[in-house]
Amino acid sequence: MPEQLFISEIISQIEAAIEKVVARFATVKTIDDFTHNPSGMEKLDAICMQIIVIGELLKKLDKITHGVLLQKYSQVEWKKAMAMRDIITHHYTSVDAEVVYNTCKNKIPSLQEGIKQLKKAFLTT
Repeated sequence: MPEQLFISEIISQIEAAIEKVVARFATVKTIDDFTHNPSGMEKLDAICMQIIVIGELLKKLDKITHGVLLQKYSQVEWKKAMAMRDIITHHYTSVDAEVVYNTCKNKIPSLQEGIKQLKKAFLTT
């Protein structure tokens, strides 16, 4: 697969994973919505899985673009998004629902906007 097509596919996969997080988080109003019932815990697990996917894909994108592409969009904390993947993956039994809640509420919207800008710019080059 040519590199440009591969990069475009990764960007689309990141965008799809972000959309899943946004959709799943839409009904979550407080941290208790994650922690006080079985369906909330399932939602937390599902969101965490998508955050892992996002982080993994960002790492892959950063690697194949030699750290140049993401650097152009410094309004997003790319390294923290990648680190979140590591934290959830390696410390899954101690994932803090409050951290995930704050990530979804405060970080995912800027990540989503950054990916949209990156995709638009990348597709026009």
